[in-house]
Amino acid sequence: MQRVINDPDMLVEDMLPGYLKANERLVHSSAENVRSVVSNFVGEGGPRVGIVTGGGSGHWPAFIGYCGKNMVDAVAVGEIFSSPTVKVFEQCVREADQGKGVAVLFGNYAGDNMNVKMAMRRVRREGIEVSKVVANDDVASAKKEESAKRRGVAGEILMWKCGGAKAAMGGSLEEVIACAQKAIDSTKSVGVGLGPCTIPSNGRPNFAIEPGTMEIGIGHHGEPGIKVEELKDARGIADEMVDIVCGDVPFGEGDEVVVLISGLGATPVMEQFILASRIYDDLAERGISVYRSYVGNYFTSLEMNGITLTLMRVDDELKACVDYPVDTPALVQA
Repeated sequence: MQRVINDPDMLVEDMLPGYLKANERLVHSSAENVRSVVSNFVGEGGPRVGIVTGGGSGHWPAFIGYCGKNMVDAVAVGEIFSSPTVKVFEQCVREADQGKGVAVLFGNYAGDNMNVKMAMRRVRREGIEVSKVVANDDVASAKKEESAKRRGVAGEILMWKCGGAKAAMGGSLEEVIACAQKAIDSTKSVGVGLGPCTIPSNGRPNFAIEPGTMEIGIGHHGEPGIKVEELKDARGIADEMVDIVCGDVPFGEGDEVVVLISGLGATPVMEQFILASRIYDDLAERGISVYRSYVGNYFTSLEMNGITLTLMRVDDELKACVDYPVDTPALVQA
């Protein structure tokens, strides 16, 4: 294992100071807890609903990369692939609270669910109004009739984008929650794994994919997918991903969608564009229009080789939210 690190057990502690120095125009850490990363724009222009998220490190730019203006107000930072603590989530809610309530928007993982629930209970005792939306866009992680069990993956980004925009527009907590819920309900994702990643503290790959094969439906932490099959070319991978995602909602003729294609860490952006071209063609053949698209490393897993596809069906409300300007380390939109 060859890495640019100091102590493999201190990656997050070593990373955060550099991240905060590099992005001091946009974010800072809470004086109460360095693992709570806070937007410099909280309260700018008057009080509004606060937006909080959080999750394990190793997924750059998720989660801290989306903290900034008009998106996420505070992010709870966990260890590599591990949930942030209750105390970190608590402090994030306090930092984001501007007297209008706080929306906690996070992915469907056991640790996050448990710790957010406990944090919400504690801050409510302090008089803070808080609600949550749990992302469950990974169609491969559970059957359609058990969608509440599905994981949250790259679709969380679009949930944060829409929830943050609705808050910036002056929406109430109830309106922000409804918009974020609509966004994630309209969003489906699937991943394809081509190679594992190595957690430095373990020093070995966290799963195995044999040469010449690919795993369909793999999770961001290497969770097993729905099948392993012979490696296809980019056209074949794109066709299979579109079939899986569009077959779940289903997306259909006349729909407009946001497309988000993310590498998992080791997939060159050039290859992502090769895949994207076929995905756009597949959608056009189905009569589905692309309203806006994002291609790049938006939600990774250390150096995992692979790619995810996320589609969000949009209406006028979600279009306005997607188009709303943001300024964050990972996403800038005028």
